[in-house]
Amino acid sequence: MLEQLDRLATDVGALHCKLILLVGAPGAGKTALLIAFGKRVAAEPINVGVELGRRLAAIPQRQRRLQANGILRELADEHASGDLLLLDNIEILFDRSLQLDPLDLLKRHAHARRVVAVWPGELRDGRLTYAVMGHPEHQDYGLEGLVPFAIQ
Repeated sequence: MLEQLDRLATDVGALHCKLILLVGAPGAGKTALLIAFGKRVAAEPINVGVELGRRLAAIPQRQRRLQANGILRELADEHASGDLLLLDNIEILFDRSLQLDPLDLLKRHAHARRVVAVWPGELRDGRLTYAVMGHPEHQDYGLEGLVPFAIQ
């Protein structure tokens, strides 16, 4: 599986949007694969929840939504290894108070560099979801502009 991801990450560099999402059930090994891939390519995954959360905690609640995107861009620039960015624990991006569109945000980062991120939701019937229907953070997306990497 590591070899497949390595090949895909190389191939995706030729695309306009270079986003690979690792998708699988909880406990399927998404984070472990991301870490192993990071070691293989000498890149350190960003724990987005910890890093973005730490920086947002120093900002007043009302201003967080205005600064979250810029802070994430700074984190990406600081932690990218060449043209590769590895992201894990992105659940904070779904926080309704930040008023972000998580997938659109990932896609924008993937225009400038290859991005491999662990998706905290499901891939079902050609759709990416996060949280269950009716949950305030529920999101439902198509697969346009990204490459899903399913982990069984």
